[in-house]
Amino acid sequence: MAPDYGETFAQWRAGAAGSWRDYTRHAFVEGLRDGTLPRASFLRYLVQDYVFLVHFARAWSLAVVKSETLEEMKVCAGTVDALVNHEMALHIKTCAAEGIDEAALFGAAEAVENLAYTRFVLDAGLQGDFLDMMAALAPCVMGYGEIGARLARDRAADTPYADWIATYAGEDYQSVCRAAGAMIDGAVARRIGDLPSAPRAQVLQDRFTKATELEVGFWDMGLRG
Repeated sequence: MAPDYGETFAQWRAGAAGSWRDYTRHAFVEGLRDGTLPRASFLRYLVQDYVFLVHFARAWSLAVVKSETLEEMKVCAGTVDALVNHEMALHIKTCAAEGIDEAALFGAAEAVENLAYTRFVLDAGLQGDFLDMMAALAPCVMGYGEIGARLARDRAADTPYADWIATYAGEDYQSVCRAAGAMIDGAVARRIGDLPSAPRAQVLQDRFTKATELEVGFWDMGLRG
């Protein structure tokens, strides 16, 4: 059963259908769960994900600018804090143990899949409004929360990726997902009312689904490590 991250997320998740399953049940994810993911693949993913999170934090910072309420600003700023000061710390710690320092992480060349995803998200913010941004940002935030929660229940006892799983299953990260979901529900109600009947509903769904497909591509990139 998927965690409850709000009504809007549930609708977008259902609308993404097979793409959402391809993302959250990807072979990369299952390799984390049972410990069979090659270490080289995990490290390639971590390096690229660090670079991704740099741009992702910038996108959430742009969401602060596009916010209309203090609550929206607080949630978006809190998400930036969670990304920069907590989630990225896992990448730094793990990579340091493998001889990859933070300077090397920050300066890593971006994979094509990384470029495609991060620029899609940033373009959603630059071209669209707050809701366009949320539809593009939500798959990463909530998807990792859902993956983390499931893997915490189902993981192999000896998987070497227990720390990664614990980060996204932990209450700190789960609270970020719930807060973001509640904030998105409020933003939708404030701006367009009932989502299914809104003229913009399909455009927002398309953004969410495309971001989900780009997440699948990101996992594919990691497996090539």
